[in-house]
Amino acid sequence: MPTLPTERSVRTTPEGLLWEPGERWVRGYKGDVAVVDSRHPVLVWEPDLPVPQYAFPREEVRTDLLRPAKNPATGTHTGSRIFYDLEADGELLENAAWTFPAADLAGHIAFEWFRRTGRGLDHWYEEEEEIFIHPRDPHKRVDALPSSRHVQVEIAGTLVADTRRPVLLFETSLPTRYYIPREDVRLDLFEPTDHSTGCPYKGTARYWTWRGGQDVPRNIVWSYPDPLPAVAAVKDLLAFYNEAVDITVDGERVARPVTPFSEMLRPRA
Repeated sequence: MPTLPTERSVRTTPEGLLWEPGERWVRGYKGDVAVVDSRHPVLVWEPDLPVPQYAFPREEVRTDLLRPAKNPATGTHTGSRIFYDLEADGELLENAAWTFPAADLAGHIAFEWFRRTGRGLDHWYEEEEEIFIHPRDPHKRVDALPSSRHVQVEIAGTLVADTRRPVLLFETSLPTRYYIPREDVRLDLFEPTDHSTGCPYKGTARYWTWRGGQDVPRNIVWSYPDPLPAVAAVKDLLAFYNEAVDITVDGERVARPVTPFSEMLRPRA
């Protein structure tokens, strides 16, 4: 028998948006001001954006804090033409919110997330857990599995890591990342930087840069000192960007993948 659509089916709009009803209680804050308090969020995927966003029914948004945008952000968010400035917590945030043009999403408002775009609401919660950067994709999985594979990492011909006790992190749509105990990494060949990134699935990472010069991108090594519970096995282990180093697993060289990080890692003059 054919599978019948359910309330949680992903739908497509003529504009190319994908959307799906959500079931989580979601709240968004600007400072101490609750701007969004929604039990009926909708996840939206734009064609050129690999991560989902939330949109919320108007009645679950503090629309009294929104003003028609003085300088609407053209060319963003898949044809959206209605943008709002947000006045909250003593600040005016330009283009902090918008509506999608799709008829399916009429009556819904989406918001920028500060830690992803540098503007917008700065704290978000799903139920009682704070989430960062963007909503978690319900169709994406992240697994951190201890392994006994023999993993070696080289940079510019120098062996910088050699372990038989890695943790392999499998994340949908990304290459396997090999997390290696510090004792098995030549950390003396790297220097710490003040760079950090946030991930809604793993937590906040700190970084190291290769000391050896050559055309090696900065911040090539990272670690999660306090990872989220789902990937606790990678705590304090070190990982390298497969896109820019040479990794050998059980004697077989792993091809360097092309990912959304590849352009970022391209050496600059």
